[in-house]
Amino acid sequence: MSEITQEQLTAFKEAVNESPKAAVLRGAVTTNGILKSARDNQRAGELTPTFSVDLESSPVANQLQSGRCWMFAALNTMRHDMKSVHGLPGDFELSQSYTFFWDKLEKANYFYNNIVATADKPTTDREVSFLLATPQQDGGQWDMIVAIIEKYGVVPQSAFPESQASSHSAEFNRLFNGKLRKDAIALRQLVAQNASDEQISAKLAAFNKENYRMLSLTFGEPPLTFDFSFRDKDNEFHREQAITPQDFFKKYVGWNLSDYISIINAPTDDKPYNQTYGVKMLGSVVGGRDVKHLNLDLATFKELAIKQLSAGENVWFGVDMGPKLDRVAGLMDTELYDEDSLFDIDFSMTKAERLDYGDSLMTHAMVLTGVDLVDGKPTKWKVENSWGDKNGHKGYFTMSDEWFDQFTYQVVIKKEFLPDELRDAYENGTPKELAPWDPMGALA
Repeated sequence: MSEITQEQLTAFKEAVNESPKAAVLRGAVTTNGILKSARDNQRAGELTPTFSVDLESSPVANQLQSGRCWMFAALNTMRHDMKSVHGLPGDFELSQSYTFFWDKLEKANYFYNNIVATADKPTTDREVSFLLATPQQDGGQWDMIVAIIEKYGVVPQSAFPESQASSHSAEFNRLFNGKLRKDAIALRQLVAQNASDEQISAKLAAFNKENYRMLSLTFGEPPLTFDFSFRDKDNEFHREQAITPQDFFKKYVGWNLSDYISIINAPTDDKPYNQTYGVKMLGSVVGGRDVKHLNLDLATFKELAIKQLSAGENVWFGVDMGPKLDRVAGLMDTELYDEDSLFDIDFSMTKAERLDYGDSLMTHAMVLTGVDLVDGKPTKWKVENSWGDKNGHKGYFTMSDEWFDQFTYQVVIKKEFLPDELRDAYENGTPKELAPWDPMGALA
C-alpha cells in the first residue's frame, strides 16, 4: 500500500499555487459551482431548436417525482400516433398511473418468483443480494412496458387519473419494498421446509392479494371498462361506452407491439455486434414478453433511428441523462462544459470504458421527435422529455449528435426498418444471458 506523505502534500499545495490562474478559478468554482464555471455559452447558443426533420409536437407530460420516464416515453410515442390517426385533442394523454399500477403488481410477483428460484442460496449470494437490494422500483425498459400493455391494455388519463403516490412514489416504494423483503423471508423458509409447489403458489397468491389491496387503496381501483368521449380536430363528437382497456388499445392505438424491438449500442468486448442479449432476472410480467436487445454498431444504430423519424414515426430511446446536461436550458452536449480545462485534467473515457468501469449506464428514457440533417448526416436531435414544460423549449430538449454517440444506449425500432439480415439476427438468434447487474439491464 502506498500512503500520501506530508512531503507529497506540500508539493501538491505548491503545484496548485504556482498556477497564476488558481485563485481566480478557485473563486469562480467555489462561488458558482463546477458546471456554471465550466459552461461554454457560445456552444450553448449554437444548439438552436431547429430541425430539418421535425415531427408534430404535443404538450409535454410531467412524471413529477416518480421514476416512470420509460413508461411516459412509451405512452407518448403511442399518443402521437393516436392524435394523428383519430384527431384527438392536443392535450390528450394516456394514463401513466394505470400502467404504473399493474407494473407494481407484476414486479412484486416477478420478485417473488426469483426469490423462490434462488432460495437455496445464502442471502450473501450476489444474485440474492441484488434482488433484496431493490425488490421493485419505478424504472423499466421497453419490453417491460410492452408486457404490461399486452396483458392489461391502456386507458386515457380521464379513466384513471394521477394519484398522490403515482406522482410522488418514494413513500409507497419504501413501504412496499419493506413488505416484499418480509415476504421473501417467508418464501425462503417455505423452500427450506420442502414445501410443495402448491403450498408455495398459495403463499404467492396470498401475498399478491395483499399487494393488490395496497395498490388499490393507494393508486385507485383500475377500471375493467370505462366510457370515453372526445371531439376530433374537425369538431366531430365521438363516444365509446363500456370499452375495456384491451379493446381501447386495439381500437385507438392499434399497434402490433411485436413489431417494435429494442436496439442497443454497447461497444464492449463482451457484447459482439449483430447478436441478441437477454438479462437474467430482469422483467415484470411472469409469462410475458422477455427483455431482448439486438446490439448494433453506432453507425447502424443511428441510421435506423433516422430512418424511422424520416418515415414520420417517433422513437423511444434510453440514455445516461447525467453527464453534460443543462436541465434548465434543455441542452445535452459533450462540449457544453469544459471541465478538462477548468481543472487541467483529462476526464475523457471511451463509451466502452465508461460501461466497463461503472461510469455510465442507461438512467432515463425519452422520445426522439426530430433530427437536423446536414448533407444527410445528423448534427442535433429533438427530444421530447417528461419533466414538464418549464425546462428546455417548452419541455423539448436539444441533443447534439456527439452527445448521442456517447450517452445513448437504446432505441426502439420498428422491424420493417431493419435490413433482412438484422431482422433475422433478432428473430432467430439465441440471446446471450447477461448478468442481472449488467449495464444493459439498467432501468430507465
